Amino acid sequence: MIDKTALREQARKARVAQPDKLQHSSAVVDKFFALPSYVAAQTVMVYVDAGSEVKTRHRLAEAIAHGKKIVVPWCIVETCELELFHLEDVSELVEGAYKILEPKAELRELPTKRVDARELDLVMVPGTAFDRRGGRMGQGKGYYDRLLSNVRPGVPLVALAYECQLFEEIPVDAHDVFMHHVLTEQNHYVISTD
Repeated sequence: MIDKTALREQARKARVAQPDKLQHSSAVVDKFFALPSYVAAQTVMVYVDAGSEVKTRHRLAEAIAHGKKIVVPWCIVETCELELFHLEDVSELVEGAYKILEPKAELRELPTKRVDARELDLVMVPGTAFDRRGGRMGQGKGYYDRLLSNVRPGVPLVALAYECQLFEEIPVDAHDVFMHHVLTEQNHYVISTD
C-alpha cells in the first residue's frame, strides 16, 4: 500500500525544487490555451497559483482577453469549500487565505460575480501529485474533489503540473475525481478525449 502522506511530501519537495518554474509554467499554460476544449469553451475555470504550483496568475489577463467568461475559485476556510467568481479584471483579486490571490470581499457576493459549477465548460485543476491514469492528489483537504463533483458530467478536467509531479500510481479513494488530461512542460497525457 502506497503511503499517501509520504507521496504527497515527496511530490511537494519535487515541485518546490523544480527549476525554471515561470518558463515551464508558460509552456504548460500554452498547452492549456491550445486545447480544442479551451477554444470551444465559453466558461472556463482557471485556478490562481499558490506556492510552488504551476504559475497561472501571469496569464490571467491573457485568458480574460480571449473573450471567454473566466472563473476563479476562492476558499471559504471555515467550511473547507471553494466558491466560484467571474473574473473580469486582475485588479479584482487581493491576497487572502493561505496567501492565495482571491476576489475582493466586497465583490464576492455580487450576483453577477457568482458562478455555479454547473456553468463550467472546462476546468483547470492544480494538484500536488498525479499519475497517467488521471489520478490526482491535492493538499489533503478535499476542496477540489468537492467542487469537481458538482461539475456537469463530461466537462473536461485538465490538471496542470510539472513532470516531476507525475508518479506511476497515486492512491485514490472513492471520493477522488479523476482528470481527463494532465499537462506538463514535457507532455500532454490524454486520459479521455474531449
